[in-house]
Amino acid sequence: MIQLFVNRERELDLLNRKYAEHSSQLIVLYGKRRIGKTELIKKFLEDKDGAYILCTNDSTEENIGEMKDKFAALTGKEYFRDIDVSSFYPLFRHLSEELDGRKAVIVIDEFPYLIELNRGVVSVFQKIWDELLVDSTIFLILCGSSMGMMENEVLAHKSPLYGRRTGEWNVSPMSFPHVKYFYTDYEKSDLFHVWAICGGVPFYLQKLDDSFTVEENIKEKILKKGEILYNEPRVLLRGEFREPKTYTLILKYLSIGYNKPGELSSVTGIEKGNLSKYLSVLENLHFIEYILPLGRRKGGIYEITDQFFRFWFRFVYPNLSDLEMGLVGEVYSRISSDLNAYYGKQFERLVIEQVKTKEVPLPFSFTDVRPWWHKEHEIDAVVTNPEKKEILFVECKWKSLDRTAAGRILSGLERKSGYVQWNNESRKEYFALFAKKIDGKEALREKGYSVFDLDDL
Repeated sequence: MIQLFVNRERELDLLNRKYAEHSSQLIVLYGKRRIGKTELIKKFLEDKDGAYILCTNDSTEENIGEMKDKFAALTGKEYFRDIDVSSFYPLFRHLSEELDGRKAVIVIDEFPYLIELNRGVVSVFQKIWDELLVDSTIFLILCGSSMGMMENEVLAHKSPLYGRRTGEWNVSPMSFPHVKYFYTDYEKSDLFHVWAICGGVPFYLQKLDDSFTVEENIKEKILKKGEILYNEPRVLLRGEFREPKTYTLILKYLSIGYNKPGELSSVTGIEKGNLSKYLSVLENLHFIEYILPLGRRKGGIYEITDQFFRFWFRFVYPNLSDLEMGLVGEVYSRISSDLNAYYGKQFERLVIEQVKTKEVPLPFSFTDVRPWWHKEHEIDAVVTNPEKKEILFVECKWKSLDRTAAGRILSGLERKSGYVQWNNESRKEYFALFAKKIDGKEALREKGYSVFDLDDL
């Protein structure tokens, strides 16, 4: 395992561009826990004067005390530690006076903890910004992991801070090409397996060890009680929701394929009206997404967005009773037969992600990428350009194919495409195949097919 700062060029570019501006800044930085926000902030602060304050949910007084210490260290003025205050406002007033035009970055990490302790703190920071900082040289970053709190209490129209921010960034997982920077000894297929389990979340990637096989990592780092990944999703859900049991139940059944509202309501016993509220919350907090097939306005499905949540709920959660007793080998034997099918589904997700981000060359520019299904027919992805009436049909196979097998799959894809109702009389069609390994790629490409395997991703 390599311990290093990976990617985040776009995030750092935003922060550094804002820092170069000759004005005060209020930046809102947020994203789910474990995504790498703190490491991003530390990287940004490396060559800058600043103070990093990590909030806790102990008490407002404890957080004020932490801020006093950090402001004293930043300014060299010990009197900060002795100020008798019960609010953040006078601390920032003294800070702005002491800095007197000197540029400094002030980071308040886990800002939602302050909101939990006192809902009025957002109005206090509105006053701090309006009266003390708006014409200063202070670069203020409000950072948080509670997606609901950051979006509703800081960014929403009803928030006292609405309209004050000068920049914002929702920190998202890294993409598949960056996974290789975390490991020295894994082949590309191993890197894909790791991505299928952990996604692009740096914290999870760093917990796996490439001196182990992927199978050994699953057994030792995920299925073994006491390891941090063993209980991770339940810990995060308890931190985000007041009713974690209900959301856990919904995610459990989503992970095994009950992904339509009617199915979910039946299997969970949650009345449809209440279920829609829970699903809306999960979707707003980016735990799940709603996917509509091409050409449909309803009849879509819900899927878990986070790779590790998807893996954990599929393979760990249903087996917790045995895992609590240390039966790791028995559980792994039980789930191993399903892992390849799981990897196949995640390969589809990887292909769609890489197509959307234009990391693979396609024969035309496009505006939409989504799956398609109707009755017994299904196509993994359909890429369209409505203006030019161009359409690309995509098949994904997590297996090694020779030229003959690849040709058969492409022929089958051509037949299935006829069921897709989209500008049928005038469209220009293309066909693509993605697989683990494809022999004879160039010959297929010469026939006009777009063909890619893992070496091309």
